[in-house]
Amino acid sequence: MLSRSAKSLYLRIVAGGGRLTSGEDADPRSKAELLELGLLTPDNEDPTALIAADPSRIASRLGAFWQEQAHAFLSRAVALPAALQELSQAYGASSQPTVQGGPVEYVHGLAEINQRLETLVEGAAKEVLTAQPGGSRPQDLIRRIGDRDVMLVRRGVSRRTIYQPSARYSAPTRQYAERMTDQGAEVRTLAEPFTRLIIVDREVAVIPVHGDYERAAFIHDAAVVAYLTLSFEGLWDRAIPFPGATEVPQEVISRLRTEILRMMIQGVGHRVIARSLGISERTLARHIADVREEYEAETLFQLGWRMAMSSPHLFASNDDLIPEA
Repeated sequence: MLSRSAKSLYLRIVAGGGRLTSGEDADPRSKAELLELGLLTPDNEDPTALIAADPSRIASRLGAFWQEQAHAFLSRAVALPAALQELSQAYGASSQPTVQGGPVEYVHGLAEINQRLETLVEGAAKEVLTAQPGGSRPQDLIRRIGDRDVMLVRRGVSRRTIYQPSARYSAPTRQYAERMTDQGAEVRTLAEPFTRLIIVDREVAVIPVHGDYERAAFIHDAAVVAYLTLSFEGLWDRAIPFPGATEVPQEVISRLRTEILRMMIQGVGHRVIARSLGISERTLARHIADVREEYEAETLFQLGWRMAMSSPHLFASNDDLIPEA
C-alpha cells in the first residue's frame, strides 16, 4: 500500500522533527503518496510547509472507510444475480446459435463466440485444455485471460495450454506462462502446425470451422470430444515445457528448424510455413540461414540431406498422431 520510498521519506520527516519545509529535498512522488494517504498535511501556520500526521489515526479512519466500501460492494455482488435474472432469461431465449445441430452447435461472429467461450471456461469444474496457435496476442488480452485462469486454478481447475514456439519471444505471453506455472498450471510449446482447440471438463470441445475463426463449432458429442482430447494429449506429449523463461531452449529451436525444413522439402511455400508455425517470414528466413550455416550447406537439398543423415529420427512421420485439419 505504501511504497518503500514514501515510507523512507515519512521516517526521515519524523526523525527531523515531523516537519517538511518547501526548501528541503524530497521525492515528489513519495510526497504526493503521503499527502494522498493523509500522512502529510499542510501546516496551518506556514502553508509552504507540511507536517507529519499520526499513522494510527489515519489507519483507523481509512480502515473504517474501506470496510464500509467493502460491505457495500459485497451487498451489491450478492444482489446482482437476482437483479439481472429477468434480463438473463431474456438473453438466453433470444441468443440461440445461428445453426443448432444437437451435439454440435455452430456459432457465427467473434463477439458471440468469445462470449460463449468466456461463459464456458469460467464455468469449468475440473479441467480446461487449450491449443492456441499463432503469434503473440495483445498485452491487455493476455492479462485479462491470466486473471481469469488464475481464478480457475485457485479453485482447483486443471489448466494446460499449448502455444507455438513464437510465443516464447512475446514478453506478455512469457509473463502469462510464468504466472500460470507459479499457480500450478502448465504451459508448453510445440514446433509443428496444429489447429486451435479448447476442451472444457472433457465434455465440450470448441474448434474453428474450416479454419475460419469467425465461425466455431461447440461440440457436445461424447465420442468426438474424447477423440479431440486424445489428439490434444498427443500434441501435449510432443510439446516442450514453457515456464516463461526469457531464454529459448536449444531443443525448441532445433525442433522448430526441423519442422521448417520438413515443410520446405514437402514443397510448402515460405508464407504458408510462417503462418502455420506462427512466425514472421523474416524470422523464417533467419532460421533457414542459420541452419544452412550450421550444416555448411549451399543448397536446401544439401541441407535436407545432411540433416537427415545426422538425425534421421527427426524426420520420422508422426501423422498418425495429428488429426487432419
